[in-house]
Amino acid sequence: MNPIVPVPPLEPPLTDTAIALTLVLLLLAPLSVAGLALITTGLGRSRSAAQALLGNLTIVAVAAIVFALVGTGLAGNLSGLSHAVHLARKPWNWTGAGPLFLHGFSSAPVQRQLEILFEFLAVMLAVLIPWGSGADRLRLAAGCAVSALLAALFFPLVAHWIWGGGWLAALGANFGLGAGFLDAGGAAPVHALGGLSALALVWIVGPRRGKFPREGLSTAMPGHHVVYVLFGCLLCLVGWMAWNLAGAILWLNAPLTALPRNAVDTVLSASAALLATLAVTRFRFGKPDASMCANGWLAGLVASSACAALLTPGESLFVGLVAGIITPLLVEMLELALSIDDPSGAIAVHAVAALWGILAAGFFAPESGQLLAQVVGIAALLGLVFPAVYLLFAILNRIVPFRVDPDGERIGMDLHELGGGAYPEFVIHRDDSYR
Repeated sequence: MNPIVPVPPLEPPLTDTAIALTLVLLLLAPLSVAGLALITTGLGRSRSAAQALLGNLTIVAVAAIVFALVGTGLAGNLSGLSHAVHLARKPWNWTGAGPLFLHGFSSAPVQRQLEILFEFLAVMLAVLIPWGSGADRLRLAAGCAVSALLAALFFPLVAHWIWGGGWLAALGANFGLGAGFLDAGGAAPVHALGGLSALALVWIVGPRRGKFPREGLSTAMPGHHVVYVLFGCLLCLVGWMAWNLAGAILWLNAPLTALPRNAVDTVLSASAALLATLAVTRFRFGKPDASMCANGWLAGLVASSACAALLTPGESLFVGLVAGIITPLLVEMLELALSIDDPSGAIAVHAVAALWGILAAGFFAPESGQLLAQVVGIAALLGLVFPAVYLLFAILNRIVPFRVDPDGERIGMDLHELGGGAYPEFVIHRDDSYR
């Protein structure tokens, strides 16, 4: 085993114009964090709204601090060094060997600094995803613990594999699989990881009380504020375009002339997904479902994260169309067939749509072997990352119990954890499932 190997150098370096543009884009990217926070809050119950939004802020803060202290070393972008195992005369680069506590950040090349900033914002978005799936029953302390684990270990590892010169990125050089695993917008380390973490968390924490009163039946628990949800979608659009453009510059070295098409592809993917979900819900229920349409919009944005920089506008429309069709059907299947209670729809919206976008990037790529490289990345997420996440979440649940006690769930997370409600001037309706 060779403990430390160099990551490929920055070639060619970004121009001053590209550096300035990337910084501006990264300053806009947190709008997607704000939008997702509003969406997850609006999709929860009114008696847990304050705890949900405070939780979004808190777990983002935890993720930022933990990633700065520990995660940046595993991501490895600052030092350009990594730990690798040599098999079949090929280096398998698994983790970064960078310094802890952001040591050397100020003296690193500006492009490295921008990469770290991109990853900072990405981890903040990733940790919000499982929090939304645990709405109305996940304790704030547990949400912080989950956030810390993702920021310290899982996100840095996956980010290093893809963005830090890791083994997935090297599939092209080592095995001739296209250009290696491609993911400029964070579909894998942000959305697939976040969505799979949401699935693991939901399996461990269980459904909300009264959600499944009898086998084969499901009680509707609609979100309390659809205006939050829809406004959050508009914020996400701005943030996502910034993500996709900044990622294309940093990870694909895309020329500035390619960025307008990237932005157009992002909008087209989201638009096609929204209209597809609207049509599906109109056909299924007689009228469009607003919250489900919001999930379709998000699914189109998530799918675009993997492939907006690589596809034509027509291909982006197709990717969004498929994401918008499968999202409402999968949300319904997870709930009715598998009794999975996911208030935010994160499993379908983030995990499945991200995997679809990753696959589409390979399917439409002209390079030979690119599809196989994308499939290898998907296999790594499902076969390596997801089981590890579930195992460590199960252990963490023994240390910091995830689920609130039944009385806390009955009175609402706001009163139980914060001592006051989000809407003190309004009467919160009693839930019939607690009679």
